[in-house]
Amino acid sequence: MRSPVVVMGVSGSGKSTVGAALAQRLRVPFADADDFHPAENIAKMSAGQPLDDNDRGPWLESIGAWLADHGTGGVMSCSALKRDYRDRLREHAPTTLFAHLAGSVDVISRRQASRPGHFMPPALLASQFETLEPLTADENGLTVDVDQSVDAIVDELVASLPDGPSPHDSTPATEEK
Repeated sequence: MRSPVVVMGVSGSGKSTVGAALAQRLRVPFADADDFHPAENIAKMSAGQPLDDNDRGPWLESIGAWLADHGTGGVMSCSALKRDYRDRLREHAPTTLFAHLAGSVDVISRRQASRPGHFMPPALLASQFETLEPLTADENGLTVDVDQSVDAIVDELVASLPDGPSPHDSTPATEEK
């Protein structure tokens, strides 16, 4: 793998789980964009208020910097719901591949219900679907149906990587968040 991968989608689509599994499989660092939110954003979402573009600006810059630092391989889980957000990330790391984990509202709602205690309340799921701008044909990316096992999703992603998987070593690469 010679480019960073952003595993994207709405809250509850499995970005963190799939992203961590993909990074482990590829033996590259992993980071979760949730860990890049400033305290103000977490407080706002915890209160049931959706973030606006102004809230997301500094967050996207931090994520973009991480992607640039991992330009030869890394996996980031990040909602990246709008084309503009993805463009901002590509300004930092132009070769980034976006892997959109897509599913119906019903499937995502079931997934979201299985993660108690997350700061993103299920009530905000509708706003995420309203904000979502799916990948377009001119973007470096692919869409994967989330209504399958994590292993099947990771297998599909690895098979779709343009550079193929990185050589495996004996130690999985992980990175502190």
